[in-house]
Amino acid sequence: MEYLAQSTRYQQMLYRRCGKSGIRLPEISLGLWHNFGYVDRFDIARQIVLKAFDRGITHFDLANNYGPPPGSAEENFGRMMHDDLRPYRDEMIISTKAGYLMWPGPYGEWGSKKYLVSSLDQSLKRMKLDYVDIFYSHRPDPETPLEETMAALDLVVRQGKALYAGISNYPAEPTQKAASILKELGTPCLIHQPSYSMFNRWVEDGLLDVVEQEGIGCIPFSPLAQGLLTDRYLNDIPLDSRAAKPHGFLTEDRVVLMLPQIKKLNEIAVRRGQSLSQMAIAWLLKDNRVTSVLIGASSVQQLENNLGSLAKKDFEKTELQEIEAVLLGK
Repeated sequence: MEYLAQSTRYQQMLYRRCGKSGIRLPEISLGLWHNFGYVDRFDIARQIVLKAFDRGITHFDLANNYGPPPGSAEENFGRMMHDDLRPYRDEMIISTKAGYLMWPGPYGEWGSKKYLVSSLDQSLKRMKLDYVDIFYSHRPDPETPLEETMAALDLVVRQGKALYAGISNYPAEPTQKAASILKELGTPCLIHQPSYSMFNRWVEDGLLDVVEQEGIGCIPFSPLAQGLLTDRYLNDIPLDSRAAKPHGFLTEDRVVLMLPQIKKLNEIAVRRGQSLSQMAIAWLLKDNRVTSVLIGASSVQQLENNLGSLAKKDFEKTELQEIEAVLLGK
């Protein structure tokens, strides 16, 4: 059946300015890191993506290595673009990245110009796109000069293969240097994508100050700490959960260790009339330096639950103090 987007989709979402650019991003964006590869059901992945667009999510985030296997999330998304979303391409912000291992040999990962340009060419073919809106350096390369990596981002923008340049997983000092290099090249850094959640707050130690100072947007990934900040693990570890998957990053030991804090945070969320995941997303959005929060989803129901976080983004001072006490282990 031919897909027709909901006519009310832009009435259901708020959009924030991305740094000092002309781009606004939805407060919640959809990442295809998990649940969109060949190991997953395509029909469910398609339902999630189309429902997201119907709910006003215009930004879809990928990377060359997303799957598994690597490349399969881009290929699946390309199929959705070809079959369903092609008429809406100009309403969408699509991003991809390069930095992690994709093919054997010395040119298959990290931050060389050779790798980044080649990878983007492959990504465009997989997604059946002429260009992406944002192309990221996925991680800093300790052995390649930062000038070379940033020159590659500048090059693909000038070639028209990407409209904007971004960086991901860069600490504060390299972020400031990368922003300076890109500014000199004439292709400002649009956005930074760091991991950030209640349980992972490294960005508060300088990085958020840098992106604010440099006029760069910020889009945290893993806002739910790989699923820890949800109600999935309050009683046990479900067989279909991320912690139970052999190819995931979340382990059962980690769940058991964090469970006391998870339960306390869930109690606060319940008092606020939210699920734990909704509160965790709202907690990130309370900071105006955060442009958008990048969520994943394994079902339409999970997507809808996370979107529910937008119904209550404000926190009482006492609630923030209580959350902070839990996070500090008090």
